[in-house]
Amino acid sequence: MAIHTAFTERLQVAHPLVLAPMAAVSGGKLAAAVSNAGGLGLVGGGYGDHEWLERELEAVTAGTVRPWGAGLITWSATPEVLRLVLSYRPAAVLLSFGDPAPYAATIKQSGAALICQVQDVAGAREAAAAGADVIVAQGTEAGGHGGRRSTLPLVPAVADAVAPLPVLAAGGISDGRGLAAALMLGASGAVVGTRFCAAPEALYPDWAKARLAAETGDHTTRTRVFDAARGLEWPAAYTGRALRNTFTATWDGRETELASDASARQQFTRAQKHGDPDTALVWASEGIDLITAIEPAADLVDRIITETGDLLHRAPRLAG
Repeated sequence: MAIHTAFTERLQVAHPLVLAPMAAVSGGKLAAAVSNAGGLGLVGGGYGDHEWLERELEAVTAGTVRPWGAGLITWSATPEVLRLVLSYRPAAVLLSFGDPAPYAATIKQSGAALICQVQDVAGAREAAAAGADVIVAQGTEAGGHGGRRSTLPLVPAVADAVAPLPVLAAGGISDGRGLAAALMLGASGAVVGTRFCAAPEALYPDWAKARLAAETGDHTTRTRVFDAARGLEWPAAYTGRALRNTFTATWDGRETELASDASARQQFTRAQKHGDPDTALVWASEGIDLITAIEPAADLVDRIITETGDLLHRAPRLAG
């Protein structure tokens, strides 16, 4: 099934489907699998760990000859980290959670497409002015860090604000219904994160993958608790969506106290290492209701695209 959009033309990929560059989860093997299946796999550069990045960038370049890319958290990026990423010649670099302007020229001069993820319309206009080639409109339904706007109203607003730039929808999209809906909203494709966490190629631990397949979106929450537990000072505009547990129930609203409680933070670190679900972190989108099994990334891409194509073929009958 071929679905041609402005995004697939710009990145020269078969499908309008992108792997979210989830820090410490979207490694080279997962990114290569998505790219080999016709999407755009993005390595999650996260906070810029050089050793991790070198290992995973080596893996993606060894694993695919198709277009791939990498993502960085803009507020924690450095020129050195960006130079490392660009040395592997990605087709695209995604920047999120901050002003892309300081790095835009360097990325574009390398020949890579600049993809900017935003959480509101003002951010979309700023990214377009900075030279973005593609904009991702990320709704609050997304797993991990994000903003407050919902995907359904945000995507068309951003598409209108930055036209004719291609826009990708992100946030709670887990199957072909989500991608088809994104296309109808004016997007040129979708970015999918949590669904790919539950793939064998993902770097999520097995216990976390099992939780994603067992829980529902009702069990997610937006919180700052896990950032406080890890000693990360995220900008105030961004919270993280994760599975609720005893740890969030104990510390929600008490993040400042948690950040200075060495014993509680050590408890969290131990729980994360041993996979204790009552305390450990599992980033998860509201779309986890649709995750019922651990499945290879290529199978997920094929099914999402097939479902999308079937829905697009059926759509004209609704107006008949």
